[in-house]
Amino acid sequence: MSPESRGTPRDPRGFATLGPGAEGEAVRDLQHRLATLGYETTAAETGVFGETTTAAVRAFQTARGLRVDGICGRQTWSSLVEAGYRLGDRLLYHRTPMLRGDDVLDLQQKLNALGFDAGRGDGIFGPRTAEALRDFQRNVAAVPDAICGPESIAALERLSRFAGGSIASVREKEALRDGILRLAGRRVYLAVEPGLDALGDVVAKGLIELGAEVLADGSGEDDSMVAAEANRSAADLFLGLRFGDIADWCSCDYFASQASCSEAGRHMARCIAEELSAVLECTPPEPAGRAYAVLRETRMPAVVCQPVRADDVDGVRRLVSRAGAAGRAIVHGVRRGVEEPL
Repeated sequence: MSPESRGTPRDPRGFATLGPGAEGEAVRDLQHRLATLGYETTAAETGVFGETTTAAVRAFQTARGLRVDGICGRQTWSSLVEAGYRLGDRLLYHRTPMLRGDDVLDLQQKLNALGFDAGRGDGIFGPRTAEALRDFQRNVAAVPDAICGPESIAALERLSRFAGGSIASVREKEALRDGILRLAGRRVYLAVEPGLDALGDVVAKGLIELGAEVLADGSGEDDSMVAAEANRSAADLFLGLRFGDIADWCSCDYFASQASCSEAGRHMARCIAEELSAVLECTPPEPAGRAYAVLRETRMPAVVCQPVRADDVDGVRRLVSRAGAAGRAIVHGVRRGVEEPL
């Protein structure tokens, strides 16, 4: 057994989406992982995906910033596996595919707090985290191999009592303060969920009229695929329009984890929410920090706007009747988010 896998959860091959009514070993495995993280299900449901299992999955999804549907699909399963890792369980280093987990998040948080810029705390061991780790190792007279093992962890733990704040957050705020505050010339990657096409057309047209270059999503429904395409496009901003997954029928989300958040994303989400709520006649919702893949994996400020739930018939009708005004409100919110300083 390799150092990377010792004592850590493994992703079983051929995992299928699990939801209410499912039974078998996969459900038992799911319930065991949930219980290990503090989300208990009743003994009567052991091996059966019933009401308490659904409630536990929903609670886990809420806590992890995932889409809340009570179903264990690929992203929820991946997050469960990642949540099982603790710093020291495995060697951490840059590879393809990149390592992900709460141990990586802990490493990023420690490096950032000590002034070594590992980027935002997304739990993904990418090249920026590797370079920050290498820089840290040089400063503590360790072999600068960018591999996080027992020696590096011991040094991090020893110095953590002197740490405070996050260099990644400070640098993002500096970039926002010193950047060019105008929407014209910016590249906006726009991803629109089917069913919201009319709204998406208004938003795209409005952004173009303001001088932005709009890059339309063409990579499919998978969040990771959408994020990868946005990253390849070298966009300055990601804007997603999709149906909501919570009770509130108007929400705007930005990236946040237990360790950090996107300051630019939060600022823009707040601006969009304020503009859109006035059109939809709802109380301006407080932007929500979430960590689903399209927010977590994009490398630019990202906002996902969810103006209505798909099963909210009255809300959908209201949105359709006001698609023009709602689209223009989103565009105005984007412009404010770019042009108004924090």
